[in-house]
Amino acid sequence: MILVNKFVLSGYNFDAGISLMVYQNFISVVTVTILSFLGVISTEPLTWRLIKVWLPVNVIFVGMLITSMFSLKYINVAMVTVLKNVTNVITAVGEMYLFNKRHDNRVWAALFLMIISAISGGITDLSFHAVGYAWQIINCFLTASYSLTLRRVMDTAKQVTKSGNLNEFSMVLLNNSLSLPLGVLLVIVFNEVDYLSRTPLLRLPSFWLVMTLSGFLGLAISFTSMWFLHQTGATTYSLVGSLNKIPLSVAGILLFKVPTSLENSASIFFGLLAGVFFARAKMWERSQSG
Repeated sequence: MILVNKFVLSGYNFDAGISLMVYQNFISVVTVTILSFLGVISTEPLTWRLIKVWLPVNVIFVGMLITSMFSLKYINVAMVTVLKNVTNVITAVGEMYLFNKRHDNRVWAALFLMIISAISGGITDLSFHAVGYAWQIINCFLTASYSLTLRRVMDTAKQVTKSGNLNEFSMVLLNNSLSLPLGVLLVIVFNEVDYLSRTPLLRLPSFWLVMTLSGFLGLAISFTSMWFLHQTGATTYSLVGSLNKIPLSVAGILLFKVPTSLENSASIFFGLLAGVFFARAKMWERSQSG
């Protein structure tokens, strides 16, 4: 998904990241609604009580998506994947203070390696862009906040649903539906309407095809991620996610012809290994607590 968004924003030089997010989420809402209507999946009805409970976490969700779009406009894919490791650091600290969760020394060692790799990667990044890095750091804080807030909100949301439960399809529908009015408001605030009225990209069928496919791809990733998480568990899911960053980073460098150096490549590789080490440390920590 990162590669597709990078292609749309940088490959087409599309300067309306919020509009891209709104369109992708609209595709998700329409698809889930149709599947629910046909009886393929089941979703909870969107009541006002449920919306009021979910709205705060949805604001964070929208901010998370938008800042990701903004950062991808300026930063290469490999550095985005390394900088995303900072999210793990913020989440770990948040868990410690909010939930009184204690982490093993191996976890802290892995988090320290992530910080070092992010700093060294930024210093050696030949395509360094301060604005892009600022957006990505904000994205890390919002992503960590979303992860930490979601735990509490899900428990509260289940209490106000008719079935007393909130499945993955309902969460996808809820998140994406609520993001639409907020996204449209931000499109107006950031004056993307003026850009959309002038850009010739919207007259290209190929551009609409890529944007539509990106919406379906985002929805497919959400569904498959939830299925895989349900089938395997959080530990295996996190490890596979860490391993997935390695080919993603290599593909990002090769596809977009990113200027790089030996030092920066080493920093990226070091950061990716730190991510794998972190996943393994979390697996060991859970096995000890279990």
